[in-house]
Amino acid sequence: MTSKHLSHLFDNNRAWAQRMEREQPGFFNHLAQQQSPKYLWIGCSDSRVPANQITGLEPGEVFVHRNVANVVVHSDLNALSVIQYAVDALKVEHIMVVGHYGCGGVLAATRGTRIGLADNWLRHVQDVRLRHRQRLNHLPQQQLEDAMCEMNVIEQVGNVALSNVMQDAWSRGQKVAVHGWVYGLNDGIVKDMDVTMTGSHEVVDVFRRAFKRYPRGE
Repeated sequence: MTSKHLSHLFDNNRAWAQRMEREQPGFFNHLAQQQSPKYLWIGCSDSRVPANQITGLEPGEVFVHRNVANVVVHSDLNALSVIQYAVDALKVEHIMVVGHYGCGGVLAATRGTRIGLADNWLRHVQDVRLRHRQRLNHLPQQQLEDAMCEMNVIEQVGNVALSNVMQDAWSRGQKVAVHGWVYGLNDGIVKDMDVTMTGSHEVVDVFRRAFKRYPRGE
């Protein structure tokens, strides 16, 4: 198989580039000079969750990092490097951790399904399930899975907020907020999980309050 089988993608690219230049003359020349996004999107690799289209933003307006199940852990130098560059160099004002309902990674971790090498990565999501099992195990399966998608986002927001990058930024008075969202594949609507953190002093209280929304089983 050669790239000729992808000719329709090249055609689409040329059509898109021509349309952008026609609608916004000088767009690419301006874009090539610099990028100055206000937003960092940390999302899932799922092809159905495109950051720019969901938020209605143009190229250059959102810096993006994606991985399986939108996980942020302190040993992942890839994610931390993206966060540091976004915060320290690009001076983004908002970091959105965005999960989505029906996330294959979250569902695999929740159901104990083996999918291969990614099982090791999804142990981070399984840890979320284990920590909050008293708030989850009494729920019907669909509600449990939706709650897990939400809880995973909340956990990752906390991980971003507790990273040395964010702690250092806040300590020097930089204005940057961390948010948690969940996207609905069925309706295209983003749900704000109400876990926005704008400084170190908010992290513990916001984190604790967020999980109290999920009652423990009897």
